[in-house]
Amino acid sequence: MTLPDTTTQPALDTLRRVFGYDAFRGNQQEIIEHVVDGGDALVLMPTGGGKSLCYQIPALVRPGTGIVVSPLIALMQDQVDALMALGVRAGFLNSTQDFGRRHEVEEAFLAGELDLLYLAPERLKVESTLRLLDRGKIALFAIDEAHCVAQWGHDFRPDYLELSRLHERWPSVPRIALTATATAATRKEIAHRLNLDDALQFVSSFDRPNIQYRIVAKNRPEQQLLELLTTEHKGDAGIVYCLSRASTERTAQFLSDNGIEALPYHAGLDARTRARNQARFLREDGLVVVATIAFGMGIDKPDVRFVAHLDLPKSVEGYYQETGRAGRDGQPSTAWLAYGLQDVVQQRKMIATSEGDDAHRRRLGTHLDAMLALCETVECRRVQLLNYFGQDSTPCGNCDTCLSPPEAWDGTIAAQKVLSAVYRLDRERRQKFGVGHIVDILLGRQTAKIQQFGHESLTVFGVGTELAEPVWRGVIRQLLAQGLLTVEGDHGTLVLTEASADVLARKREVRLRQEPKRAAKPARTRAPQQELSPETQPVFEKLRAWRAATAKEQGVPAYVIFHDATLRQIATENPGTLAELGTISGVGENKLAKFGQQVLDVLAG
Repeated sequence: MTLPDTTTQPALDTLRRVFGYDAFRGNQQEIIEHVVDGGDALVLMPTGGGKSLCYQIPALVRPGTGIVVSPLIALMQDQVDALMALGVRAGFLNSTQDFGRRHEVEEAFLAGELDLLYLAPERLKVESTLRLLDRGKIALFAIDEAHCVAQWGHDFRPDYLELSRLHERWPSVPRIALTATATAATRKEIAHRLNLDDALQFVSSFDRPNIQYRIVAKNRPEQQLLELLTTEHKGDAGIVYCLSRASTERTAQFLSDNGIEALPYHAGLDARTRARNQARFLREDGLVVVATIAFGMGIDKPDVRFVAHLDLPKSVEGYYQETGRAGRDGQPSTAWLAYGLQDVVQQRKMIATSEGDDAHRRRLGTHLDAMLALCETVECRRVQLLNYFGQDSTPCGNCDTCLSPPEAWDGTIAAQKVLSAVYRLDRERRQKFGVGHIVDILLGRQTAKIQQFGHESLTVFGVGTELAEPVWRGVIRQLLAQGLLTVEGDHGTLVLTEASADVLARKREVRLRQEPKRAAKPARTRAPQQELSPETQPVFEKLRAWRAATAKEQGVPAYVIFHDATLRQIATENPGTLAELGTISGVGENKLAKFGQQVLDVLAG
């Protein structure tokens, strides 16, 4: 669709003048033109794909103030700082401000002196806020992190449900809802709940080709993580996700004890500690945050080089959202997950004992099944991941299954042995027998517990000596993943499913992923155009040092000054004048005026 230049040219001029970029990416231009023209939009764009420009530029082009609804109170200051560094008049209203500061922001809005105003969704339930907005000129409503409206999403926020009323109160104001991840079903739910059924939907590619996806079998996961960081990501910034607060604290301490500066982040820490750790991660280079999923949404740090998971995520959507925090600058990055049998048992047990009705548990089970399929696939992980979001693709050549293809084997007999053992133990349901006991039976071990219950007399005792214990544990893990076993009760007792009968009756073949003796380490790929020569590397480091000092002096994250990609281009092209520096991608008018001479001085020094 081609719109008149009256829409296109102001948007492109704003992109160049304010943000320092020469051209839009992907479908940014089409989205921006549609919203500038007054249309509603639902935008799905991967993290790092440039979602924020899709509402920031229309807010700058249209008359009035763009109202941005964001759940990220802790990050609003950083978001506003980044905009103000570009010369954009931005502010926020939230509970962290005192009355005087809130009054100043409100007066600036009413006087038409703000281009963008950030609000938490809870604030739109307050009548005084609604009356304030009535008195000002609104350019648009941007609903960021729109997946928070989805009841079955991974970051559900009930206050987002109230946002459907925006159109009722301000029917002539365009709305744009944005998220980095949503299946077709979630997208439909977002549109319905936000009263955006008639809005144009823009779905970008979900592919992040610079991210290398790797999933390894757990074997002392903290040591595996340490090896990854010391051999491939030394000095890099990254995020490590753990399921529990205790494991978060333990892992952060373990990394710190081994020479990697790591900070914990979880809901159990006091607000001041959380804010301090988050601010340090954003402002300092090379820090690692070990966190629960309470951390990360809206983190706009472009140089996160890895995201690691020490526990299995509950859904593919959550996994995609979390791994998408790596490599926002387009540079090669790693998404690494350690995954084991206990993860599957624990997740199945949590679903079986969760509150809610059967439909709720079925939905949770569907999410987990998709995540397990991604973990157990012998095909390209990226193909599997993108297929989940309805996008076809071809093998990527940049994931572990492409770089070190796993083998599949006929595990039907092994599966029958496990299922037979579970069947025979099922007659003693008064007792709770876990995975370890089943493996001991298959291997014919005379443990005290086996002797106590007389299980050496079972027909399956000792029938599995052809496989080692780690292989048997892998078999059980994959049977759980394929729905041929499930978990029951608080103790995680293994029980058969309806599908088990076909395997025991030899009506169904079971293909299993070969357990590698040692996972091959995929080669780290690099984007050639981003490599620095031996001559330019020291210049880049000098620029980074200047940026760090400047950011510290101004109390803002380093990326607010310039992104790494911009510093790399400056180091490579070595501009000698302000005019030449102004042609560098990411150097807009305001940053050129504010930092230009300092950059030239660093280059000349």
